[in-house]
Amino acid sequence: MLKTYHRAGLRLTYHEFGTGAPIVLLHGFPEDGPSWHAVSQRLVAAGYRTIIPEMRGYTPQASPAARTAYRTDHLAADIIGLLDALQLQRVHLVGHDWGGQLAWKIAQWYPQRIKQLTVVATPHPKAMLWAYRHSTQLFRSAYVGLFQVPQLPERVVAQYLRRFLRRSGLNATEASRLSQKFQQPAKLTGPLNWYRALFLRDQPATPDDQIHVPTVFVWGQHDAFLGAAAAEKTADFIAAPYHFMVVNGGHWLPEERPELVVHAILMRH
Repeated sequence: MLKTYHRAGLRLTYHEFGTGAPIVLLHGFPEDGPSWHAVSQRLVAAGYRTIIPEMRGYTPQASPAARTAYRTDHLAADIIGLLDALQLQRVHLVGHDWGGQLAWKIAQWYPQRIKQLTVVATPHPKAMLWAYRHSTQLFRSAYVGLFQVPQLPERVVAQYLRRFLRRSGLNATEASRLSQKFQQPAKLTGPLNWYRALFLRDQPATPDDQIHVPTVFVWGQHDAFLGAAAAEKTADFIAAPYHFMVVNGGHWLPEERPELVVHAILMRH
């Protein structure tokens, strides 16, 4: 069911299902909480409690206008605020796409709050920076530069979202649902602000880029956006038990291969 909590003047929402050990699922772009439905359903059936926040920028009461409000440190604080509101000291954190990018940073900044980390599709941020210089990743990520332009990306994405999602491997049902949800360009400003804040310096910066919690990284070998170079380089930034799981799939693994994602999540349970 959908619940609410408050942080920094925002009214944030989250879905909660089941009982048992808590697993927090962070969605990406242009997704939402229900994008985790197939994964959550399986985890609940296995005896776990799933907590799925709607991320900052994706709901009307949690979409500040300033680009600086979408710095990664603010996004991370939203999730820590959720854990505090639920009185959860340590959780298993799972992230996909932008949710994966955020999950890496939360594990780096708040390792004492993370029992285990599972990241789907998104390589470690430092591995991505390396891949920009040493592979075709900069070409794959060219759209990030286009998203920096004000207003125009909202109109273009709203018009072509279904086609974009289908061509990148998302099933027709989910592609239609999300394109309907984001058919108004104004609803895309918050989500696109994640990209627009990408190059802003986080506060506070941390000198240690290593991840010190047990980690599973799942990458689809047919991912259209995130290449093998960054995925393989991710191992260099893990200073804890680590498993790199390459699967036969594309970018939208929570929707297209939920059974594999659940297998990855439960590997160390």
